[in-house]
Amino acid sequence: MSTTHEHDKDHGHPHGEAAATTADAPTTTADETALELLVHGVGGTTPQEMLDDPQTVRVSGDDTAAVFRRGEDVDAEARPDDYRGKPVPEAYVWCNLTSGNGSRALWLLLLPFMVVNLSHWMRPNARRWTRTVRLYGLLVRLVSLTLTVLLVAAACEVALDLTAWQCAGTSACAARHSWLGFLAEGWWSQPGRRLALAALVPTALAGLLWYLSHRTWSAYETQRPLPHMPEPTDGEIDNALGRPGFWYGRRLVARLRAAHTAAALLTVAAAVGTSAARFDRAAGGPALLAAVGWVIVGALVVGVLAVVTVVVRRGRSENRVDDRVDRALVRVLPYGALALLVVTMVYAAWSRPGWQSSGRLPGDATFGGIALVQGALVLVIAVVAHAIYRTARDPRTALRGLGGPATAMLACALGGVMTGGVAQRVADWLDGTSGLIKGPPVLLSWQASVIPPLLVVLAVLGGALALRTALIKKRETAQVAVDYHLDDKPGATAEPPDAHRTARIAGTRARAALTDKAPVMIGVVSSVTLLLGALAVVGAWTTGKVPATAFRGSYAIVEGAAESAQALGSWLIGLGFILFVTWGRRAYKDASARRTIGILWDVGTFWPRAAHPFAPPCYAERAVPDLTWRMATWTQSTGGRLILSGHSQGSVLAAAAAWQLHPSVRKRVGLLTYGSPLERLYGRWFPAQFGPEALASLHRQVDCWRNLHRETDPIGGPINLTGECGPQVDHEALLDPLAYGRTAEHPLPAPILGHSDYQADPVFAEERARLLARLKPGVPQQRPDAARAQGSSGRSSG
Repeated sequence: MSTTHEHDKDHGHPHGEAAATTADAPTTTADETALELLVHGVGGTTPQEMLDDPQTVRVSGDDTAAVFRRGEDVDAEARPDDYRGKPVPEAYVWCNLTSGNGSRALWLLLLPFMVVNLSHWMRPNARRWTRTVRLYGLLVRLVSLTLTVLLVAAACEVALDLTAWQCAGTSACAARHSWLGFLAEGWWSQPGRRLALAALVPTALAGLLWYLSHRTWSAYETQRPLPHMPEPTDGEIDNALGRPGFWYGRRLVARLRAAHTAAALLTVAAAVGTSAARFDRAAGGPALLAAVGWVIVGALVVGVLAVVTVVVRRGRSENRVDDRVDRALVRVLPYGALALLVVTMVYAAWSRPGWQSSGRLPGDATFGGIALVQGALVLVIAVVAHAIYRTARDPRTALRGLGGPATAMLACALGGVMTGGVAQRVADWLDGTSGLIKGPPVLLSWQASVIPPLLVVLAVLGGALALRTALIKKRETAQVAVDYHLDDKPGATAEPPDAHRTARIAGTRARAALTDKAPVMIGVVSSVTLLLGALAVVGAWTTGKVPATAFRGSYAIVEGAAESAQALGSWLIGLGFILFVTWGRRAYKDASARRTIGILWDVGTFWPRAAHPFAPPCYAERAVPDLTWRMATWTQSTGGRLILSGHSQGSVLAAAAAWQLHPSVRKRVGLLTYGSPLERLYGRWFPAQFGPEALASLHRQVDCWRNLHRETDPIGGPINLTGECGPQVDHEALLDPLAYGRTAEHPLPAPILGHSDYQADPVFAEERARLLARLKPGVPQQRPDAARAQGSSGRSSG
């Protein structure tokens, strides 16, 4: 059982200017002491599993992320003779950053925000920083803003339109729901007052988004990285991951959070205020109310312009640790929007005896406008991304540089499905099939109706991939025979060839290769989604009717297809909403379910929240500083050798941490990666930070680097550096399983390990030993405080 005692006496973080000494030579003799800092991958683990010891001790960190050692290794630096020829194992456990307490279940609400934030970092590599590069980031931030407006508009649709305007305004519908009775008669019966009361629901949603963002901002973005000055390039590329302020998004997230919170509140104010203002202008009512309505509309326009201005301006410097927070902007913008919302609610609640609600709430075209803006922005992003890609072409880049806009399109589609599903389910719950209310906007029915055609495309795509997998499996079947020498003379293997065993190995390899087809799948789905979404907008705006009604009276096959698509789409979107809620509820109560969802966050929240402040927090803004502080302080205090050992996503954290080290420390670090997605996923999808040039530069800057991979691994792969760097980094693919049949070393059938347990292969220990043999310890020096003490003693004796 792991203890919770702290042993930070010799491992504490330096503060302030003291960190600058990390570039100096080490200060004590360590007699060849070596440290292996292990970083786990997706899904999380325990320190006991990482260190293969039931007795582990936390030597630094807290309950969220910490460094552990075996109990017998706590004072290893004081006993260097006991560790000659082997490193001291140390485990950095960070899984609680993404799968901690039950509140992580609320992050499911933020899924579209996470996806669009990923698209910001998928920008193609550029030869130089240009206005086009800045334009790419600006456009993604605008798409992110539309997603916030879409989510809050969906909450307004449910609370204001369906509930307060339609159902509460229809006596028969209100009678079916006793909790709506007080809105159907008495003081609350006027539409403006019902809208003002219902506005508390989307306002609460905006407050929840602000709270989640602020809470995680305090825990993640305010973690200071290891201070260092920007490095001279010396012929190396200027990788953003090595800049001092890259992993410190405190200022940017605060600015974007203020802007998005204000946008959410302004959306609610617009839903409440514009309806009342429209009635005042049309009814010829009191001139004072009409004038107030115009003032509110003008204030809304000013607020929107202010929000867009803040979003357009990046407001972040990566060349230094930016401690500014723009307190005036962070306070004035959201509080100003909140004040306008309160005034609007009072204005809407003013007595208007002649105002009656009928049909849908005015402004139901909002969803069509949002969809149109999103589609236009995605197309412009695609044009900009292609222009950037042309400056530095790389065939390994996903979708030839269009991975970012494709992902942004999927984020918009995901947001549309989530919002449409909520509106459809609430409408069915309030009215069912009675037809007492008009229901949600027509566009939402059209968007639901395009889901079945999209599933047909996915089915065709899945069939094509299945056929390709079968062909690869057939090819790999022959390769398995070669790899395990099954065609050699009898006696070369302990057991004769087994067709079932061979098929399992070949099938695992073939399925692992599907990862390389992910760009094609995402590109097709994104393109079809954009096309079907555009057709849905056109159909809704030109007909003003749901698909089944719009095609009534046309050809029988067309009418039947429209009715079937609408019914099936509504059912599927409702099923998706139910599954989403069920998944979230289970994740809230079940730690194992949270760990499963945590895998999604492990991959999706590695990057800083540079586009959307309501995305789940960037765990790397805590993990990367943790690792760099640990490596810098340990090498400084001991002068020993250090191997940074990363598995899966841990290898990505390890590379990011190595870039943050001072060059003199980085040159004393050996990098061992296994099951690593550095090139296979990150290099292709995030080429600006992990492209071939960046990874080759990292290889030159660390002392040595070895990478292990298997053909059965669906996530990890080779680094694929060009020239002599390739063999220097990549070991040839490891055999998996270790033995084909029963042997003297493996009397029981060896398992197919795939992405896990790389340490089980003897090659792992061999490569680690080679890295240790190559690393050289630093030249010991006296501690500065010891030198000062000796100087004082000498002066006293003289």
